Amino acid sequence: MAKAYLVGGGVAALAAAAFLIRDGGFDGGDIHLFEERRPSGGETGADGSADAGWALCGGWLSEDESPCAHDLFAGIPTLDDPAVPVAREWLAGRPEPATGGVARLVDADGTVIGTRSMGFSERDRLELVRCLATPERHLDGKRVSDCFGEHFFTTRFWFLWCTAFAFQPWHSAVEFHRSLRRFLHLLPGLSSRPASPHAGPRLHESLVLPLAAWLRARGVTFRTGCHVTDLGLAPGRGTRVERIDLSRHGRDERIEVAGDDLVLVTNGSTADACGIGSHTAPPPSRPHRSDAWLLWHRLARGRDDFGDPAVFDMHVKESRAESFTVTTEDPAFLKALERCGGHGNGEGVTLTLTGSPWLLTLVNGPRRGGGTLWWGYALRPGRAGDHTPKPMTMCSGREILDEVLHHLPLDASTAARARETSTVVPCLMPYATSPFLARRRDNRPEVVPEGSVNLAFIGRFAEVPDEVTSTVEYAVRTARTAVTELLGLTERPPAVRRALHAPHVLAAALETLHHR
Repeated sequence: MAKAYLVGGGVAALAAAAFLIRDGGFDGGDIHLFEERRPSGGETGADGSADAGWALCGGWLSEDESPCAHDLFAGIPTLDDPAVPVAREWLAGRPEPATGGVARLVDADGTVIGTRSMGFSERDRLELVRCLATPERHLDGKRVSDCFGEHFFTTRFWFLWCTAFAFQPWHSAVEFHRSLRRFLHLLPGLSSRPASPHAGPRLHESLVLPLAAWLRARGVTFRTGCHVTDLGLAPGRGTRVERIDLSRHGRDERIEVAGDDLVLVTNGSTADACGIGSHTAPPPSRPHRSDAWLLWHRLARGRDDFGDPAVFDMHVKESRAESFTVTTEDPAFLKALERCGGHGNGEGVTLTLTGSPWLLTLVNGPRRGGGTLWWGYALRPGRAGDHTPKPMTMCSGREILDEVLHHLPLDASTAARARETSTVVPCLMPYATSPFLARRRDNRPEVVPEGSVNLAFIGRFAEVPDEVTSTVEYAVRTARTAVTELLGLTERPPAVRRALHAPHVLAAALETLHHR
């Protein structure tokens, strides 16, 4: 029987293993997954404890219109009830959009910023419509700032969009263009979304853990502590992997890949080199770097069909972001955070502090281990704070909390109580937004490069036309595409949703753009 070797243990690799079993007829025992870290799921997991504090580094965008992901998770049972599919719980667990009186943006003095109007000038509107209408090929290599004037980046729309989807002015115009087309249907309700679409612990527990359990129950081998250092490619026409070189627990190994075997590689990683600090210490300034990028560099050397990893991993100042997770037992502070956002349901509050030099966004989260989590992320961690006069990258969790409290309209006793009862763990992510860096069309490899016999690329740095790279759907779609094409299956992945083509979506978006 043919074997499959999956390099990486993120969402894409787990999905690929499931499709190999479900659609490809593989026996689970013939699927081997290599991962450097212990847990599966890539950047979605939360590590820690109630005493030391939980650490959540990143996440994926979770969106309702995800046909490949829903198709996969419709066949994966939840951990609590085998009769309930994960897809049903996923949809049922999404909070409804809030109605009226909800704050999404708060300015420097704690005043809620109304978002009925997007704050556009006529030039801003024209530039946004022009960007939507421009064919993607004409945006190749451009940045968002190449398409818009300076005023656009001061609008309420930009604060809402950039903090929801982690965009920067210097990011790829192609990726921004895709996000507009893909999520245009969200524009009328963008200011009242109940939470950031960046899924945190809920996604890991409701999607990743059940999927990993389903794979283990079918005999899939998870080999952790593995560093895949190189792939040996057979000479001649076509691309065929004939060996895998790896190191496990300090010992070098070589796996011979037979003619019918498959190799699926997660090239690059947004979770790579994440540095985790503590309540009293900042993240390490020189975090450990994994082999995900190094392997891609080795594979791409001397080839023009495997993409260019240097476009994505050599510009850390443009791709880094920082998150922090707060574990607290203080209901007074959480209630105050709800009041700031005009919510009353406890979970789903999202506030962006537009006056913060770090551009902080706060998200109220779920209960865990006797406490409650809320977390936040900053898109400008290299700047000095207002209350804490140094870059966020150099701050401990306690100092980050002080900066957050400085920007919230809280009374002194509530702020003091929050300091006493909270444990904050910061996480510096050098490559958090690297998939969004300005690029050309050939900088990411196709999922199955032309002429490839048994090699495919999966995950955020494999190219899927029209789809947004930070979505769960993107990861699952690369996995399904890889399995479908390598095995020559007849049923193809469904088309990517294009909200721009729906007349009612266009009408609602245009109405929102013209609110004054």
